[in-house]
Amino acid sequence: MPTLKNPLVKKLAVVLLIKLVVLVALWWGFVRDQRVTVNTNTVAAQLAGWLRFGA
Repeated sequence: MPTLKNPLVKKLAVVLLIKLVVLVALWWGFVRDQRVTVNTNTVAAQLAGWLRFGA
């Protein structure tokens, strides 16, 4: 079983950690405050059409 003594495992762990930090930072900076408004009548009409004709 690979352990952190293996240099490849260490490098992969560091790369994955950096990627995770970058993704969280991008989400925090650009996506976190975005909101989507939903029109209930439109959703109901789409669901009714989906239920009537099937997806």
